[in-house]
Amino acid sequence: MDLESLEYLARELSDLEVALFLCLASREHCLIETTGDCLNDLAKELALIASHTFELSFCIVDCTTSTTIGDLHNDILTSDARKNQQRPSYFRITSASSSNVSSYLGRPDQTKSPAPGTPLGGANVVSVVIAKNFNLVEEDVQVQALQLMRTRKLVTEGGTITAPDNFIFIPLVVRESEQLEPPLRTHLIEHLLVSHFHVPEDGYKHVEENDWLSDGQLSASSVVHSPKLVKKKRTVVDATQIDRLREASEIVTTSAEVVRYIQDIVVFLRLSRAVAGGISAKANKQFARFAQFLAPIHGIDYLTPSIVALAARKVFRHRIVVASPEDDRSLQYGSDLGAVSHVLMDVTPDSILDGVLALEPPV
Repeated sequence: MDLESLEYLARELSDLEVALFLCLASREHCLIETTGDCLNDLAKELALIASHTFELSFCIVDCTTSTTIGDLHNDILTSDARKNQQRPSYFRITSASSSNVSSYLGRPDQTKSPAPGTPLGGANVVSVVIAKNFNLVEEDVQVQALQLMRTRKLVTEGGTITAPDNFIFIPLVVRESEQLEPPLRTHLIEHLLVSHFHVPEDGYKHVEENDWLSDGQLSASSVVHSPKLVKKKRTVVDATQIDRLREASEIVTTSAEVVRYIQDIVVFLRLSRAVAGGISAKANKQFARFAQFLAPIHGIDYLTPSIVALAARKVFRHRIVVASPEDDRSLQYGSDLGAVSHVLMDVTPDSILDGVLALEPPV
């Protein structure tokens, strides 16, 4: 297995591109978090990554509290599937492929009414769904997204819609505090392999190269990236490279000491008085599995404590439910609520992980 080529490829990619690369190889989904002023530019960046780097079709879904199941079904269809719908409906065009990505990102929204057609069939969902503010939608819409993530199929009034094998669902949410408000449903979180927080300082490589940054980010970009980025040859990740990473992850070896370290992290998280939940059996399996995908992109075929620690931060951060003082188990044995509140006052998922990962790793 040529691990050097995978390591070199990963170094050529941005953090967001690496996140999508790992999700495509593992056939899992990811949560992307950012600040409110970055949301639109980050959605464009993810769309360009899907189109330019991975050459996949995509859609950007603008979610609100009024988004319905029908809206979700319409927005995630490919252009051809929209034309073949049995039931005509009016909807905003939000999907694109690499052939029309420039006009899609740089022009106002358009509307059209598809003509009645044949029942939907085949893979008729775009490969990458970018759902802005997905935490705002109602539970029934989140359940539909979860069903599509799990089975890659949905039965609708117009027929059965099917997602391709390389399908990724990306909730893109605004996180202004340590806990996402309103939170995503627990079962949906369980099927999001990793989370990544993007700040303006990390930049928008593709958007900046195409001069599509919004006015609110232009000044920040000029400060962070000075002089202006020089356009380089585009790095393309094809299906062969994704398969190569998938195969490389299967031969990653783990020593007994590192296995014990993985188990210790899980046990310490579960026993932490600051953790009210989220460390499920599925999360534990994804923790070990994601670490095996991280090793090849670091050019090695074995797990190290540092790779395990990195996997723990990516897999558990969005899952950890911070305990409230009223639920602390020590209150059953006479602890003072005020004292417990003081102890848990500044606790966050990141601080919890910092404390747990302070465990002495194996040498």
